[in-house]
Amino acid sequence: MPVSDLCYLGIDIGGSSIKAGLVTDDGRILQKRHASSALEDGLEAGLANLERISRELVADSGVSWERIRAIGVAAPGTMDIPAGVVFHPFNLPGWKNLPLRDMVSERLGKPAVLQNDANAAALGETWLGAGKKTKSLMFWTLGTGVGGGIVLDGKVWEGAHSHAAECGHIIIQQEGGPHSEHGIHGCVELYVGARALVRRCREALGAGRASSLSALADDNAVLTPLAIAKAAESGDDLARSLVLESARYLAVGTVNVIHILNPEMVLVGGAMTFGQHTTELGRAFLDVLRAEVKKRTFPITAERTVIDYASLGNEAGFIGAAACARIKYPA
Repeated sequence: MPVSDLCYLGIDIGGSSIKAGLVTDDGRILQKRHASSALEDGLEAGLANLERISRELVADSGVSWERIRAIGVAAPGTMDIPAGVVFHPFNLPGWKNLPLRDMVSERLGKPAVLQNDANAAALGETWLGAGKKTKSLMFWTLGTGVGGGIVLDGKVWEGAHSHAAECGHIIIQQEGGPHSEHGIHGCVELYVGARALVRRCREALGAGRASSLSALADDNAVLTPLAIAKAAESGDDLARSLVLESARYLAVGTVNVIHILNPEMVLVGGAMTFGQHTTELGRAFLDVLRAEVKKRTFPITAERTVIDYASLGNEAGFIGAAACARIKYPA
């Protein structure tokens, strides 16, 4: 079979949804799907749903299963990547200590690989996204929390125990910082993630800061990162200062990564990117991040390290998962 005919199935498993896609060896997305993960119905129902989505996606693509070389699976949480075991996925209840790679392989009848979701997204951006053609890249995922992925020499850097690139847990405040449920107090995630933004907003309002958000302070369902971002876009000084403060905190973590790894590029993605280049707030966030990094690092790295937004959105995970399978099982 010609190499150009071979495909890789990438699956990105989240707490509420599964994103999957069929990607050719040369990087063309033939079919993709975004569906409910059905995890609330238990492990077996979740795995059956994953199999159903995968088989339907392949059927819809018109590609025969013989053309699928391998499957890549991206999942959250801690894991043993070489063994294909998920230890503690925080938003996948009932999936603890699960040999996920082999279970997917058995159900779908193809060799499979397992990868952390943020790592996979970083590789996806390197293969087909904003980091295309770069050999080294650090990727921030900003959402409820903060994750990270690192690609070195074109491959995911997994670390000795599959725990590399936990950049959201870089400690930037040794004393007096917010406390972590994992015991990693004062880390980037506690200043930059969605929960952190809401917490800092609530603290500011409690201290008497004037804001259009004051009326929302006592309602957890209404005071959200989206509400804060909308207020910032409407000219609310407190909301805008909180968003740009997030960029300054993120810059401290970014500088630490740059000083250790010296990557070609640093990308920022996830749900907490404020419209990226399409909004004034998103552009201001990136400008502050770049400026604060430049102030804190060496002249050469300040000049040459590219800092930008990721470009693949929520497709980065399944694209990166397919890329992991492609590296492990080349055409």
